[in-house]
Amino acid sequence: MPESLAACAAEKKQVVAWLQQVNGKSVPDNNWHLFVVFVDAVLEKLSPIWPSPMGDVWPHTAIGLVPFHKLSQWMSYSLVEPIEGAGLKVVELDALTGLPEYRNGGLLVDSGALQPRQSSLLRDSFKPGDEPIVEWRALTVALLDRIGEHVRLHLGMDAERLPLVKVLEAGTWFAGRVLAGERRPGGGPPINVESDGTVF
Repeated sequence: MPESLAACAAEKKQVVAWLQQVNGKSVPDNNWHLFVVFVDAVLEKLSPIWPSPMGDVWPHTAIGLVPFHKLSQWMSYSLVEPIEGAGLKVVELDALTGLPEYRNGGLLVDSGALQPRQSSLLRDSFKPGDEPIVEWRALTVALLDRIGEHVRLHLGMDAERLPLVKVLEAGTWFAGRVLAGERRPGGGPPINVESDGTVF
């Protein structure tokens, strides 16, 4: 076996060993499902930053508990390139949701796709667990899936060739930033959220 292949195999063994000690999850003996284990590890390691042991999960009177895990998913998405650079194939990227944060959600409000029924939503400031913010974030996740489907249809691509993470990075997040910059000094979100960065 060439030296570079031996080094690569050794690195893969180290990654698997680390994953197994992180949270006791079993790791398949192939590359196909490692990403799910990475996400789980990130969720577990970030849990202390949240006021609730559930993490980025918030109650809503109509639908109960709504899980978002924006920061954990964002960090997991950021691991894709280095993982693939190490020779591991990452699949099932669409098992994660779109990121319910102010660039993506702001795009939907600034473009008119979501129209607040109460003007106070565009004027007042809210906490992450306030019902209007939970609704806004939930709608953002649902609509990002639809946007991803429309973009793929328009480009003639499937989710494997154009996973949602790529639609977000090169599309909705960027467009949300541009629109915010055009509409508000400093480019902040259309709806003000009192956040320390773990949510928005």
